[in-house]
Amino acid sequence: MTVGDTRQQLAQGRLAQAGLLDPAGIEGALHILAEVEARVIETLRVLFTDQHGILRGKTIVASAIPSLFQSGLAAPSTLLLKDTSHRTVFPVWSADGDVASGMRGAGDILMVPDADTFRILPWSPHSAWILCDLMFASGDRLPLCTRSILRDATAKLARKGMDMCVGLEVEFQIFRISDPRLDHGGATMPGAPVQTGNIQQGYQLLTETRYDAMEGILDDLRRACEQIGLPIRSVEVEMGPSQVEFTFDPGDPMTQADNMVMLRTLVKEVCQRQGLHATFMCRPGLENAAASGWHLHQSLTDRESGRNLFEPEHDGVLSATCSAWVAGLLHHASASCLLTTPTVNGYKRYQPHQLAPNKIVWGRDNRGAMIRVLARPKDAASRIENRVAEPTANPYLFFAAQMLAGLDGIAHNMVAPAATEDPHDAAAPPLPDSLASAISAFAGSDLFRAQLGDDFVDYLCTIRRAEWDRYHRTVSAWEQREYFGIY
Repeated sequence: MTVGDTRQQLAQGRLAQAGLLDPAGIEGALHILAEVEARVIETLRVLFTDQHGILRGKTIVASAIPSLFQSGLAAPSTLLLKDTSHRTVFPVWSADGDVASGMRGAGDILMVPDADTFRILPWSPHSAWILCDLMFASGDRLPLCTRSILRDATAKLARKGMDMCVGLEVEFQIFRISDPRLDHGGATMPGAPVQTGNIQQGYQLLTETRYDAMEGILDDLRRACEQIGLPIRSVEVEMGPSQVEFTFDPGDPMTQADNMVMLRTLVKEVCQRQGLHATFMCRPGLENAAASGWHLHQSLTDRESGRNLFEPEHDGVLSATCSAWVAGLLHHASASCLLTTPTVNGYKRYQPHQLAPNKIVWGRDNRGAMIRVLARPKDAASRIENRVAEPTANPYLFFAAQMLAGLDGIAHNMVAPAATEDPHDAAAPPLPDSLASAISAFAGSDLFRAQLGDDFVDYLCTIRRAEWDRYHRTVSAWEQREYFGIY
């Protein structure tokens, strides 16, 4: 079949006819098909980002790729209805009870590929990735698709004449596996955690010899990132044992969100092939382990002039746009936490004097504050850094939350309060102290209900409540120690 024949076939396919594959998408698909043939790609991993920020999907053989771009690929809708244990938490088999977006009966949803996200995998060079948007099986918009939620938020910002630029600093840990827990007893739901040891002892921030101890795996990860086009800027040894940080060059939100889900999956897959376990869990339950955070640098530019709207005219005075944006982020910080800090574990990082925030405050170049402002006159890189998130967050929801909260600050002419010198001031408003508190704040948010819709807010709260309920009904080691002997 000629290229012209394939182009015509794609143009007549279901996706193109439904407006889900435009002419640029058709050309992108043709480029992929040529790459697959030239590079002898055998399989394509067709993936979407679920509500937890985890990549899921199916693997197809090379000969099926044209069909993917013609018709998309079906997946079970229950993948969107599960908590982190992979339990379906909605009554899909019942005629009664609410099921998000009416997805009763575990029917299909449709994965629609984005040709721009095609990547050949250097650790598995016969295989490639492609990321997808999600639709109903009919081809209609699916409101639970987090990639679409970010796209909508970006469009709202654009309609106000602004673009957002984001840079990522992501902390995670890499351990040696001593027991992979592949015994039958380990096959629980969720699976028993692997047993691990450190690669290096830690507590030597940015120390050269600590980096050298990890250089082998860090080189492999860096090279893999570079080979699939992730804009890695630096690879750093963090404070904790076997803890590292990768930073990214700045970019647009959608590209960076795609980069983040690729990074997390790349790191885990490259490490597991070497008998290592990489985790983005915020605060692992390991002796002497440190907590990991995700710091999001962000700025706004004027779409017409390209001017950085966070650049101040005078030292010590925030620009009006920056002040309103910061004020919006602070005002909606508690409600946003379900999107920035989505796990039970993440709230155990919010402790004073640990280079993590626990109060809703901002400061000038202050790493203890929730928002660290790095803005100076005549500095085109003027920006703010939000230090609130944990590395597990779904990036599409995290970035959308920043945009919606910041835009609300601008719309209501909010003004940031005075900068703090004491980011752990007892009088300052606290961040939520638990997932339960964050659920309550998100559920009660007029902003997020108006911008994301009641159905999405209730959907996400249902999933997170299921996780919280399982957590607080489990007998902990603390309870066993505290009560088993004394009573």
